[in-house]
Amino acid sequence: MKILYVEDNEMNRDMLSRRLSRRGYEVLLAFDGQAGLDMMKSEKPDLVLMDMGLPVVDGWDATTQAKADPEISSIPIIALTAHALESDKQKALDCGADDFDTKPVDFKRLLSKIDSFLA
Repeated sequence: MKILYVEDNEMNRDMLSRRLSRRGYEVLLAFDGQAGLDMMKSEKPDLVLMDMGLPVVDGWDATTQAKADPEISSIPIIALTAHALESDKQKALDCGADDFDTKPVDFKRLLSKIDSFLA
């Protein structure tokens, strides 16, 4: 299973991608929202982990654009953000995210969400 992780923070990218790889996932990396959209189209991942605070195109807009594009709209997106307010969760869901999780990532909880989408 292929997961695209869209994250601009190198430490977050490295930590989570290594943990997912050890679980057997193929992890693709993008560093901004536009690159994430491009990789969704070219690589067709099974799931996307989308940071919301990204350069070039932020995660809010990238998620909205992905869900509006029939070519990639069915790919599940889990929004990731350090903003843990209920309003942030609702904003992510309103943009089209299929689920939401907070940073720092609780790996066990996130893995459970990933597994539920990829089962």
